[in-house]
Amino acid sequence: QVQVVESGGGLVQPGGSLRLSCTASGSIFTLDVMGWYRQAPGKQRELVAVTTSGGTTNYTDSVKGRFTISRGNAKNTKNTVYLQMTSLKPEDTAVYYCAVKSGGLLFANDPRRYDYWGRGTQVTVSS
Repeated sequence: QVQVVESGGGLVQPGGSLRLSCTASGSIFTLDVMGWYRQAPGKQRELVAVTTSGGTTNYTDSVKGRFTISRGNAKNTKNTVYLQMTSLKPEDTAVYYCAVKSGGLLFANDPRRYDYWGRGTQVTVSS
C-alpha cells in the first residue's frame, strides 16, 4: 500500500509565493514519477509539473518560469517532492494534488495513468 500526503497550501496575495510538499511512503520501489496536478472549480484536472527519479522535469506552459518542481536528495527525502510557486496569479487558485506513477514520463499528462493520489491541498491566490 502507498500513502501520498501533501502539505503547504494556503491563502496568498497575487505576486506571492508558496511551497507545496508531498511525501510518498509504502511500497513505492517502482513508482519513479511524482507529479503535481491541480483542479479549479468547473475545470478539468491538469498537470502542473512532473519529475522523475532521474531528475527530468516537465511543466505546463502557464507555470514555466514561475514554478519549480524538485525532489529531495537525502536518503529520507528522496520520495518527497516539492513545488515552489512564485509570482502567483489568481488563476493559479485550485486544489493541488500530488500523484505517483511508474513508467517514466510516458503518459505523464494523463491523470488516469497515475497509481496513487494524495487528498489535495487548497491554494488560493487573492487580494
